[in-house]
Amino acid sequence: MSINTILFDLDGTLLDTNELIHRSFEHTFQHFGYSFTREEILQFNGPPLTETFSKINPDLVDEMIRVYRKHNHEHHEQYVKLFPNVKETLDILKKHGKKLAIVTAKMRSGVELGLEITNIKAYFDSIVTIDDVENPKPHPEPVLKAMNHLDSTTDDTIMVGDNYHDIKSGKNAGVKTVGVAWSTKGEDFLRQFEPTYMIDDMKELLPIVGV
Repeated sequence: MSINTILFDLDGTLLDTNELIHRSFEHTFQHFGYSFTREEILQFNGPPLTETFSKINPDLVDEMIRVYRKHNHEHHEQYVKLFPNVKETLDILKKHGKKLAIVTAKMRSGVELGLEITNIKAYFDSIVTIDDVENPKPHPEPVLKAMNHLDSTTDDTIMVGDNYHDIKSGKNAGVKTVGVAWSTKGEDFLRQFEPTYMIDDMKELLPIVGV
C-alpha cells in the first residue's frame, strides 16, 4: 500500500528552531543559577520540558517552564526559519493529495506561532500537540491520535522526525519512520534507533511516499 499520510515532528524537522531552543534553555538556566555547556544543553532538546527540568530541580519545574516559554515566544520571530526545501516539499505533497499532520511535544501556542511565522499552517490537516495527549512521544498516543483524525492506517502512514522520540513513537504505533540527517543530535545518533529511512534533504521524502 502506498503512503498517503505523512506525520511530521515540528522543531528540528520542519522548523529550524535549534538556536531559539538553545538560547531559551541558556536563558532559563542562567536565570536560576545553573551553568551548562552547549553540548550539555543539546541533550535537553527533544523531551518534554517537564521531563528535562524535573531532572535538574523537581521543585522548580513550573517556574523554569514559565521562564523558558516566555523567552521562547518572545524570540520566535528572531530565530525561527524553515529548513531547506520544506515548503516546496509540502507543496508537492499537498498537490498530490497526501494527508499531512504535525505531531509535536510542543505546546499549541508555540506551534501556532512557529507556523504563522513560517506561513505553512495551511498545509496541515491535523496538528497534535503535547496539550492534546496524556502520553507524549515516544509513547504511540500522539501518532495514533493524528492517524485517527485523518482516518489513516498503519499501512499508509509514515512518521518523520529528527529525534529518537519521533522514531520510537512511530515504531510503537506500528508505522514506518523517516529520520532526518540534519538532526542536531547527528545522523549516526538517529540511525541507532533504526528508522525505516534516512533522508539528507526534505525533497528525498517524495519518492519514499510515491510522489
